[in-house]
Amino acid sequence: MSELMELSSSPLIPSLPDDVTVDIVARVPRSHYPTLSLVSKKFRKLIASPKLYKRRSQLGITQHRLYALLRNRDTGDCRFYILHRKLNSRNRLVIVRSLPPVEALSRWPIPDMPQRFSATPMPSKVANVIDGKVYLIGDSRFTSDHGMSWRKTVMVLDSETQVWEPVMKKENMRVGALWSDSVVMEDKIYLKGYMNGNSFVYEPKEKKWELMDEVLNSKDWESACVVDDVLYYHDCSEKALRAYDPKQSRWGVVNGLEEFLASECAQSKWPNAVKCGEKKLALFFPKNHDGKEVICYAEIALERRQGGEVWGKLESCDVVIEDGGLFDVVKCVAVTV
Repeated sequence: MSELMELSSSPLIPSLPDDVTVDIVARVPRSHYPTLSLVSKKFRKLIASPKLYKRRSQLGITQHRLYALLRNRDTGDCRFYILHRKLNSRNRLVIVRSLPPVEALSRWPIPDMPQRFSATPMPSKVANVIDGKVYLIGDSRFTSDHGMSWRKTVMVLDSETQVWEPVMKKENMRVGALWSDSVVMEDKIYLKGYMNGNSFVYEPKEKKWELMDEVLNSKDWESACVVDDVLYYHDCSEKALRAYDPKQSRWGVVNGLEEFLASECAQSKWPNAVKCGEKKLALFFPKNHDGKEVICYAEIALERRQGGEVWGKLESCDVVIEDGGLFDVVKCVAVTV
């Protein structure tokens, strides 16, 4: 890194075409970007440029970033935190100060949403991304000849063109006032309702709704994640990490984690599972540590063995929030940049 900084201060880099500079910096690990941005105003502007991240994508250079939305129990505010990975040191969650507090999840504004869409009252909604498109799905009420009815509303934003597609509605269908969770598997959106009869699957390509598979719907999965099109969630009652394979339509248990889950996650009702890399997932969970409540982060490597069995190996477990008694983990999100 020191050699790169010396190179950037020499006459060579400023004399290079911008595209060449972008190509060089795109190959540098993102963990070095905060330091690199201090070299000069030119580099600070480059680090903030979308062109740099587009070039990283073209080169196939990507990195997983984890965000956690934490709710302050005293104020009720929700703030985003980002996971900072440290070499030869523990991971930690750091607040993203550039993002303001969120008063309530249901009030999140969505930029550039057409007025006719934003005016649609949806008491509960979820957002999922498939192939660069954001699918915002929720229930809305309307008055029909038969009185008050419910319909499913699907709004789609193309993240590349920033254009909203025509709104789709399906009447007399309700997933429920609240959802336990929603995930994307095999390019389908799975909506798990608190009441099992209100769990559905939406297929974007065919714009088709269908009931959720009975086997998948048989478990009260929540705070789940999907890795390689397999759904994982922590079953707190059984102290197990469960896995659902849609191709075989069956549940299994991730082997090799029994001792860790029984000892470390025993106090947590709903550990949040999130994908954290290729064939990896992570768990965020509260724990009593040295007499105080903290929030921990555990990375688990996954291995599919012959016969379909899944094994997990604990790679690390760190305290990422020291004053965990002040916060609840609302949601964890993984992005690739």
